[in-house]
Amino acid sequence: MAITVAPAASTHVTEVSAGKRNVPESKPASPAKQDTVRLSSAAQALQEATETQAQTAREARGGDVQATRLLAREASAAKVLRG
Repeated sequence: MAITVAPAASTHVTEVSAGKRNVPESKPASPAKQDTVRLSSAAQALQEATETQAQTAREARGGDVQATRLLAREASAAKVLRG
């Protein structure tokens, strides 16, 4: 029978076979793991719709193609409205 224990902050327990004792091992400090969050299409659309123009501009400067297109559309619309 094997037991697996999730790692703790600075120590972890390795997988152990029956009859062996769980012994914590030292683990060198590692960078924090990043969690991945996936949004549904509706949630993404809502997030984009409620985004400020400053946030859109920041994303466009960072290489976000969708934000760049949106800024180009807005600039074109503003130019048409000004005549």
